[in-house]
Amino acid sequence: MTNPQPEHFVFLLVHDFTHLAFSCAIEPLRIANLISGKQLYDWSFMSANGETATASNEVVTQVHRGYSELNRGEKLFILSGIRVKENTTPELLSVIRRERAKGRLAGALCSAAYCLAKAGILDGRRAAIHWDYHDSFMEEFPEVSLVRNVFVADGKYITASGGTATADLMIHLIEKTHGPDLAVEVADMMLYNSVREPTAEQKLSLQSRHGIRNEHLSNAIRMMTENVEHPIPPSEIADEIGISTRQLERLFGRHMNCSPKKYYVDMRLQKARNLLLQTEKPVTEIAFLCGFASPAHFARVYRNQFGVTPVNQRGKIG
Repeated sequence: MTNPQPEHFVFLLVHDFTHLAFSCAIEPLRIANLISGKQLYDWSFMSANGETATASNEVVTQVHRGYSELNRGEKLFILSGIRVKENTTPELLSVIRRERAKGRLAGALCSAAYCLAKAGILDGRRAAIHWDYHDSFMEEFPEVSLVRNVFVADGKYITASGGTATADLMIHLIEKTHGPDLAVEVADMMLYNSVREPTAEQKLSLQSRHGIRNEHLSNAIRMMTENVEHPIPPSEIADEIGISTRQLERLFGRHMNCSPKKYYVDMRLQKARNLLLQTEKPVTEIAFLCGFASPAHFARVYRNQFGVTPVNQRGKIG
């Protein structure tokens, strides 16, 4: 009996791709081959110039091909990193649409869900992207059902949020095709003893980050997170979760070392900073989206927080 053909993944490396996600994509496949003693997986790389691709850490990787059409049976993953908006070129979008039409598009890793969304492929679908891009992504692509999961692999196109979430995804794919025993052995070989399910959230929970298990505080922060554009007064938050305003103040002082008002403002300013750096939205619009009634007040508070005005922020970080 002949062995089945290995599964071949083609990784399209977008300029400034994340090297951590790249390594986490390749190594589980290599280890699966090593442990099984079989060539279960093959892989190759492509880039715009067909010769090299440069990661955001300036590591240069040799690639096997340019934007030529994939071969039958190959599956394409797009892998990007920082400055994904600037690096999503018309040529890249053409490749994505071409391979989708051929049925060879597998999905996107790290920030590359942006590339698929820009190509119109994720409309009406669930998708995952690195948490740092959530605010700008939701503003630009409201028709995509963005989730905070580490990866989404239950639809037509796979999306993973990057970093070690890419390893979670690959181990998941290994298990799906070759069974849980091999997947566990791969994880063990990687000393990766906390493989996450797709539904795991990208960021540590409040409990994990701060050791906080107070339900009232968790509910208050959840309400703030869900109401950034139209902030709720602390007194209403306290009333909604069933405690007094003074109790709410004490909870934030004890566990977060600040007042509820300060925590809420910091959260809104961080969203504003993400939108300034990742979108072209006018400063006035960003101010309103982040719950500031006056652009002048927004500019003043922003400068106090980050040491630069919102207008100058875009020029400070490219």
